[in-house]
Formats: sequence, structure tokens, C-alpha cells
Amino acid sequence: MKIKNILFSIGIVMMLGSCATPNVAYFEGVTPGDLEEVAHPIDIRIHPNDKISILVNSKDPLLADLFNLPIISRQVGNTNMTSNSQGVSGYTVNKDGYIDFPVLGAVYVAGMTREEIANYIKNELIQRNLVKDPVVTVEFMNLTVSVLGEVASPGRYNIDKDRFTLLEALSMAGDLTIFAKRDNVLVQRDENGKKVLYRVNLNSGQDLYASPVYYLQQNDVVYVEPTSMRARQATVNGNNVRSATFWMSLVSLLTTITVLFIK
Repeated sequence: MKIKNILFSIGIVMMLGSCATPNVAYFEGVTPGDLEEVAHPIDIRIHPNDKISILVNSKDPLLADLFNLPIISRQVGNTNMTSNSQGVSGYTVNKDGYIDFPVLGAVYVAGMTREEIANYIKNELIQRNLVKDPVVTVEFMNLTVSVLGEVASPGRYNIDKDRFTLLEALSMAGDLTIFAKRDNVLVQRDENGKKVLYRVNLNSGQDLYASPVYYLQQNDVVYVEPTSMRARQATVNGNNVRSATFWMSLVSLLTTITVLFIK
């Protein structure tokens, strides 16, 4: 009887352990009205191999068009090149940090923000007396971050603003699942040719806001680690998930077999 009670207790513990509740709260330690200073406010800066669009507008559209690259398309079986007036193509930054801009030639843009690039080109057009009233707009084209792991929609997401936060990336990925470790989110970043890893505790508002990866950069990889409960549920092949019903059935079966064996 004593052995039976021990086995029964073990079964109960296993079931309770498989149903443990993870901590899913964000921003613990921060109350409404608190002023938290965000460390390392970083704007997105252009790197080699990034692609940007640059659009020049003026009161004289014909003059402005000299500085806008048309979208060039070639139809299958047709050797005639046609331009699309609905937009402009992009500039890919070469390995040395330059783009080849119409009339101005090689323009160094690596390390610059969108605003800095727009202001530089605008000033060059005015100083060289090429366009008197230019309005220059710069947009990101291929800048992305990747979100992997325990989120609703893992994938690669576009950066469409100068400051792009970790919370925005996770929001675009549909938020973390109930099985995510919110206190151990990993961010991988390329720095000086090396892969640098940072860990962020989303449960702590102070830790989140103080993190150097609160503001993400292009090509960052965010990985959300699963909880131990999720890991226990994974099958050998790692693709299917065993439900709580499975574990309860397994415990019941083992208990029944053990009782029969003792008898």
C-alpha cells in the first residue's frame, strides 16, 4: 500500500508539473506614471548592401525626373525596355558605402540616417545649381529583422521607420505564445563583422528599456526561447506536441501497470 501511495503521488506531481503556469506578464516593476529612460536611442543607419529609394520632387517635374531612377521592366519575349512612371527603383549601397546617384555621381551614404541622406542630396542639388527647390524623400527598401521561436507568426519583417523597437518586432510577429520564455529573449546582431548576442528580460520593464537592443537594427535576429514545459511536450522529432491528455493517460497507464504488478 505504501508503494502504491508513492507511485500515485509521483503521478500527481508529473501532471501538475506539465500544467505549470509560466510568467507571462510584461513590464513588471514599472507602474503607470513612472518615467523610464530608454538607453541607447539608436536610429537606423545605412550599411553596405542595404537598398534605399531616393525620390526628388520639384516645381519643375521634368527637371526633377533627371534625378529619379525609373522602374525598368522587360516583358518575356519582348526586347523593348519600358519605364514605369508609378515609382522609382532603388539604390544598393556597395561594399565601400557608396551609391551612384544621377548627375551627382558617387555619393557616400554608409553610416547615415534617412534624414541625413536626404539633406545631403538636397544641399548638393542646390549648391550645384541643379534644382532650386528640391524636396528629397528617402525610404528603406530591403531592411528587415527576423523573429524566430515561440511567437505566433515567425518570419522576416520590414523596417519602415527610423527607430524600430524590439516590442514592435514582436508585435508584428503576433506577440509571444503562452509557451515563450519572456525573461530570456535572445537578440543576435552583427557588429564589426562578428555575431554579438544579447539577452532581454521582457518581464522587467527596467531591464527592457536599459537594453542596448531595445532599438533594433537591420538584420537583427530575435529568438524567443520556449519554456521547459514546451520542451517537455515536444516529441523526439521536435515537430509534434504532446497534449496534457497524453501525459495524463501515460501516468494512468503506468500507475495501473505498477499496481497490477505489485498485486
